[in-house]
Amino acid sequence: MVELKTKAKDASVEGFLSTIEDEKKRQDSFVLLELMKRATQIEPKLWGDSIVGFGDFHYKYASGREGDWFRVGFSPRKQALTIYLMQTQMPTSDLLARLGKYKRGVACLYVKQLEDIDLDVLEQVIRHTVK
Repeated sequence: MVELKTKAKDASVEGFLSTIEDEKKRQDSFVLLELMKRATQIEPKLWGDSIVGFGDFHYKYASGREGDWFRVGFSPRKQALTIYLMQTQMPTSDLLARLGKYKRGVACLYVKQLEDIDLDVLEQVIRHTVK
C-alpha cells in the first residue's frame, strides 16, 4: 500500500509562514491563520513542507486505502492561496456564491489575494466544513 508523503510535522507554523518571501502573501497567510484558528478552535500543525492544517481525521476507502489528513487548511502557493476543505463537507453553492472571487477544485478554493473574498463568508465556510 502506498503511504502518503504529506504528514503532520512537529514544526513551527508561524516559523514557516515567516519564511514566505512575498510580503502580501505572508500577510494574507497570517490573516488566514488567525481566521482558521478562530473558526475551528483548533491549533494548527504544519503538514509536509507547506500546508497549515487544522484538526485531523483518519479515512478509509472501500478499496482499503487509508490515511490521516487534516479537516481544513491552507497553503501559500505561488499562484494562489490554496484553501483545503473536506470534500464530503463542502458548503452549499449559495454560501460559496457570496464568497467573492475564487476558483474551485474538488476540495479546494484558490484565492489570489484575500481582498478578493469576503472573510466573514470564508469563516462561515470553514465553520461549516469542520462541524
